Amino acid sequence: MEKKRSSEEVVRIVEEFERSGLKRRQFCERNNLPVTTLDYWRWKKAKATKARLVPVAVQQPGPSEGFSLTLAKGRRIESPWKFPEADLTRLIRIVERA
Repeated sequence: MEKKRSSEEVVRIVEEFERSGLKRRQFCERNNLPVTTLDYWRWKKAKATKARLVPVAVQQPGPSEGFSLTLAKGRRIESPWKFPEADLTRLIRIVERA
């Protein structure tokens, strides 16, 4: 019969396995642990850390005099100012090079 382990010990063992680079069976043999137990602990950890959906309220933005522009690599430019087209083009080129 396998001994009851604390949740801290279970977390430590799973993290140790993840860092070990060993196959599940190898790790379990070295640590005298059934593979099914390790699999169960890993499943529980994955389930506990899974992203959860959260309700949000979406609000419509008010009228704006400025602009918002999303560039490559997720860069975003937002400004309440109005730019002449040539200045905005120059700004975008500078940001894209950075």
